[in-house]
Amino acid sequence: MRLIPTILCGGAGSRLWPVSRELHPKPFIRLADGQSLLHKAFLRAAALPGVDSILTVTNRELYFKTKDEYEEVNARKLGTSYILEPFGRGTAAAVATAALTAAHAHGDDAVLLVLPADHLINDQQAFSHAVTQAVRLAREAKLVTFGIRPSSAETGYGYIEAQGNDVVRFVEKPTREAAKGYLESGRFYWNSGMFCFTAGTALAQMRAHCPAILSAVERSVAKSKAAKGEGVTQLELDADSFAAVPDNSIDYALFEKSKQVAVVPCSIGWSDIGSWAAIGDLAKADANRNRLEAQVFLHDVSGCYIRAGKRVVGAVGIENLVIIDTPDALLVASRDRVQDVRQVYMQLKAKGHEAHKLHRTVHRPWGTYTVLEEGPGFKIKRIEVKPGASLSLQMHRRRSEHWVVVSGTAKVTNGEREFLVHTNESTFIPAGNKHRLENPAQAELVMIEVQSGDYVGEDDIVRFDDKYGRVPAVSA
Repeated sequence: MRLIPTILCGGAGSRLWPVSRELHPKPFIRLADGQSLLHKAFLRAAALPGVDSILTVTNRELYFKTKDEYEEVNARKLGTSYILEPFGRGTAAAVATAALTAAHAHGDDAVLLVLPADHLINDQQAFSHAVTQAVRLAREAKLVTFGIRPSSAETGYGYIEAQGNDVVRFVEKPTREAAKGYLESGRFYWNSGMFCFTAGTALAQMRAHCPAILSAVERSVAKSKAAKGEGVTQLELDADSFAAVPDNSIDYALFEKSKQVAVVPCSIGWSDIGSWAAIGDLAKADANRNRLEAQVFLHDVSGCYIRAGKRVVGAVGIENLVIIDTPDALLVASRDRVQDVRQVYMQLKAKGHEAHKLHRTVHRPWGTYTVLEEGPGFKIKRIEVKPGASLSLQMHRRRSEHWVVVSGTAKVTNGEREFLVHTNESTFIPAGNKHRLENPAQAELVMIEVQSGDYVGEDDIVRFDDKYGRVPAVSA
C-alpha cells in the first residue's frame, strides 16, 4: 500500500497576527531556527519510511509560496502534487478532494496521512511509530485519528475518550473543571487534527455520512483542470462548482458520525502553536523569564515574550506581556489574553484594512515586492525578480511607473519596444502602455519602482499574458 502524506496548508492564523496574515498565514511563520512550520511539516512527512511523494491541499493564492518553501528543504527531490482551492470550504472538502485524487492515481488502497501544515511535532521517532500503528489500522478499513496524551488540563483543545484504539466519543472544548477530570481519568486525549485512512475507506464513509460534500466535490473535480511537469502535478479546482461545496470540518462531517473510527494514543511532542504564548515558549527564557527574539534592551522587565525584526525594542517596567513588532504593525497583549488577538484581526478585516491581508513585503510567483513608502498619488516599491522569472504583460490605466535598476539586468517591454536596462539605469512606463518586466540573468534582479497617478491601488491592472495562469483581477 502506498503512503501519501497529505499536508493541509491554509487558514488565516488570526491568533498569530501581525506576523500571520490572510496571504501569509500561520504555516509560513518562521521559528527561531529559521524554519517555517510548513518546512517542518514537509520534512516530518518526507522522513517517514517509503514516502516518495507528498500531496498538498492549499489555496490557489498560496501555491507559488508553498512551492518555494518546499524547494528550500526538498533535498531528496520528492515528487510534489497540489490541489489548489479557489477559497476554503473546510477540511471535509480538502480530504474529499485528496481522497478522490489519490484513488484515481493510486487506487482505493492508497493510504492518506493527513497533516495540518501549522503544527509542531518534536519527537520524529515517536511520530513515525504512531504512523506505523495508524497505517495498520487504516488497512483494517478504519478511519484513524491521533490522540495526544494530555500533559495539562487544557480548555483550548477538543478531546477524544478512548478504550485502547477504540473511540468512545469526541468531546468539544471543555470547561476547566471538566478538563481536570479528563486528565485525571487517563481515558481522554487531545484531538490532534491528524488523520490516516485509505482513499477507498474515506470515500465510502463520506458517501454514507456526508454525501452532499462528496458529491459536490466530485462535480468540482470533474470540471477542474490538471497540469503536470518537472516532477510537480497540480489540480486547480473549478471555482464556480467548488462554491457549491458545503463548508464543514472532517471531524464534524465524518469522524463524529462514523462507526469505523479508531485512535492511536501517542506522545510525540505535539503542539498546534495556537497562540503567541505557545511560540514564545519555544524560545529560551532568561533569568527574568523573558523570551526574546529581537534586538531588545530591557529595564525591570519580567515574564515577557518580545519578537521583532530589524528595529530595536526598548521596554521598561512591564511584566507578562507579548510584544510582536513588524514593519507595518505592532501587537502589545497581556500574556494571559493572547487568544483574543483574533479580535484585532477581525476588526481589521471588517474595516478592509490591508494589515489583515498583506505584509509590506508581498510574495509573488516571480519574486517579491516591498512597499517602502506611499501617500496620496504615489507609492514606492523595492522589487526583487527571481532569475529567469517575469511579471505578466500588463497595463495600468491610472498610474505611470519609473523603474530604477539597483542590481542585475532587466529585460523591459514598453509598448512596442523591447530593451535591456542595466544597473544604475532607469526607464519610464507611461500610464496606458502595455509593459512587462523580466529577469533574463542567473542573478536576482533588484529595482526600485516609483508609481505616480491619481490612483495607485494594486487592482489597477489589466493582464494580457501571464505564465503563471493568474486571472486579470489579481494584482501583479
